[in-house]
Amino acid sequence: MPRKKKATVILDTNVILHDSACIYHFRENNVIIPITVLEELDQFKKGGEILNFHAREFVRTLDLLCGEHLFNGGVSIGPGLGKISVRLDRKFHEDLVLSFSESRPDHHILNIAYYEAKDNLSIQVILVTKDVNLRIKAKSIGLVAQDYKSDQIKDATKLYTGKCLVENVPENVLKKLREQPFEIDPSMLPLEKEPVANEYFVIRNGNNSALAVYDASIQRIRRVDKNPSFGIMPRNAEQTFALDALINDSIKLVTLSGKAGTGKTLLALAAALQRKKNYRQIFLARPIVPLSNKDIGYLPGDIQSKLDPYMQPLFDNLSVIKSYFGKTDSSRDDISKLLTENKLVISALAYIRGRSLVNIYFIVDEAQNLTPHEVKTIITRAGENTKVVFTGDIFQIDHPYLNTQSNGLSYLIEKMHGQKLYAHINLEKGERSELSELASQIL
Repeated sequence: MPRKKKATVILDTNVILHDSACIYHFRENNVIIPITVLEELDQFKKGGEILNFHAREFVRTLDLLCGEHLFNGGVSIGPGLGKISVRLDRKFHEDLVLSFSESRPDHHILNIAYYEAKDNLSIQVILVTKDVNLRIKAKSIGLVAQDYKSDQIKDATKLYTGKCLVENVPENVLKKLREQPFEIDPSMLPLEKEPVANEYFVIRNGNNSALAVYDASIQRIRRVDKNPSFGIMPRNAEQTFALDALINDSIKLVTLSGKAGTGKTLLALAAALQRKKNYRQIFLARPIVPLSNKDIGYLPGDIQSKLDPYMQPLFDNLSVIKSYFGKTDSSRDDISKLLTENKLVISALAYIRGRSLVNIYFIVDEAQNLTPHEVKTIITRAGENTKVVFTGDIFQIDHPYLNTQSNGLSYLIEKMHGQKLYAHINLEKGERSELSELASQIL
């Protein structure tokens, strides 16, 4: 957005529901709220979801700013910021009548933006919306339309992967990693840049290799061993790294990204079961993003029946872990007992948000369907001795207003990497089956 010349920003409802503090991020530019947006927000005020929170917060903010000029010229948002005003509806512009139905709220927002652009030719008018379709409609009538970019990362393809390949390492260095105390100084490796906390390494010398991680607490690179967790043996270096981070109680926040079949959720659940004695409960949750953007109320049955299709993949992972133990193995019974005693809770994220997150191993699956604010809300509620794990595929998003740059998982990876309490691994190799990997690559 231009800094030298003021612009006028028209806000869509979905931007406010994404970030209730959005009006403070447009610098000196003026912000216009179409009255239709306030009407839509009114429908979201009640409820416990994050959308409802944003609707309520924004209305309260507007109420505090409200003055006699809110509907006439606008009121100041704050020092160094522009003005905010509310625009009442206007008769549909003759240029829009034939192409856009008046029955759609989006078209009323479009109409206000179009009038604003026509009435103020010397000022750039920008419609800010997270709705791709509305942006296309705006551009079709000559309006400038943009996504809300305040909490977007720059390039999802260049996100921190959590791991690094180091080749041509002298054999004597590899030997040191195989001997007590199984650690070396970072200066002994030909690294292109300084290692960050909990960064993992594949260290090679020809056919010889070792796995390691940078431990920022001792400023040394220590060896990482391939160990099973609750019957699950890592099948590659990435999975070994992931389990190392997942079972390390000093790492309080872990993110695992990667395509379907790389083992993200399975590894997180196995690690949680491995460390169950260290935590009061294990929570395994995922956000619900209904198909075709329809609410789960459209589905038949009671609330549990509605949720079952969304939770089934989590139970499938639990079944995989059970299958590694014989019918008479006590570990198999332990899993059933944990479920019965409510020590292992599998639920929709909305039903866990209100719980006390103290001494919990908390796994959030499909985190790419969360907004940055939702991710922040979850993490900031983590109490004493709680570990939070987010898993997901940033290139497989079901949320209608999120993408690879704006989803909460991408945002978290970019902002948190390098922190001592945080570790991340991007899993690349699929481990489901040869057929699954082939389909993933070429279809």
